Amino acid sequence: MPNIVEADQLVKQYPGSPEPSVRGLSFAIQQGEIFGFLGPNGAGKTTTISMLSCLLKPTEGSATIAGFDLIHQSSNVKRQIGLVPQDLALYPTLSARDNLSFFGRVYGLKGSELRQRVKDALEMVGLFDRANDAVETFSGGMKRRVNIAAGLLHNPQVLFLDEPTVGVDPQSRNFIFENVEALNRDGLTVLYTTHYMEEAQRLCGRVAIIDQGQIIALDTPKALIESLGGGIIHLGVPPEMPKSLVSEVEHLPDVQHVTHTDGKLGITAQHAQRTLVSVIKVFNDADVSITSLEILEPNLETVFLHLTGKRLRN
Repeated sequence: MPNIVEADQLVKQYPGSPEPSVRGLSFAIQQGEIFGFLGPNGAGKTTTISMLSCLLKPTEGSATIAGFDLIHQSSNVKRQIGLVPQDLALYPTLSARDNLSFFGRVYGLKGSELRQRVKDALEMVGLFDRANDAVETFSGGMKRRVNIAAGLLHNPQVLFLDEPTVGVDPQSRNFIFENVEALNRDGLTVLYTTHYMEEAQRLCGRVAIIDQGQIIALDTPKALIESLGGGIIHLGVPPEMPKSLVSEVEHLPDVQHVTHTDGKLGITAQHAQRTLVSVIKVFNDADVSITSLEILEPNLETVFLHLTGKRLRN
């Protein structure tokens, strides 16, 4: 499939900030895929979406959406995209229908076309029966669903969903997942940002793992997880542990990579459980105590931890 979004070395440096919020992001999104940005709060996900939505001008770099240049053809870009921001963009005292009618007029819709688009959008997010109720009477999850409906009114080619499930109940969360999957089956391209690894694993065909404004890995969830082999073993070790033990562990069968920092030994292995037995024997033979033990099963959270030394939701 052709690329519908292409970003080349995007940088955003806020005035007065010592470091860029986004540092040279390059990626491409294929038409019809769900592409994920996975990273902790403050990683640069929202700033990147704000640049792609023409809300922020990049400090450096370039991007195109559906063939239109982000900077020189911004009005064309805006017609191709739907934006569902992390913060709710709704008028609480207006009904769901009136909120969507307002946003539809902003998109240039009117008359019978506007009324039909509002009806379709409310049905799509399962809120047609609450169309005339004030948004302030809705739950957090229902407000999120109205927010999504607003981004779909003008039938965009690309939908930007920025942390759409933050603060919502499990029922609404599943409803949002089902909506995203249904929209994608109908051909909509989605850029989905999250710091929940289970969302990225369920929804996204490819995932860019982002930390401190940089993409540190980009592949399918399956390939990223398989890069860890069978998992990671974390051991707490004494500060006076002989360095020769690290070398012994490195040469064990199935061990792929070993790190040793600040009293912690990190072991990436093809078979974590089997490798752990061998590691314990090495320490017992050397009469060195293990002070703590943790086995991390392969998933995107573990991939992020392995690449950054941090957890997604620290």
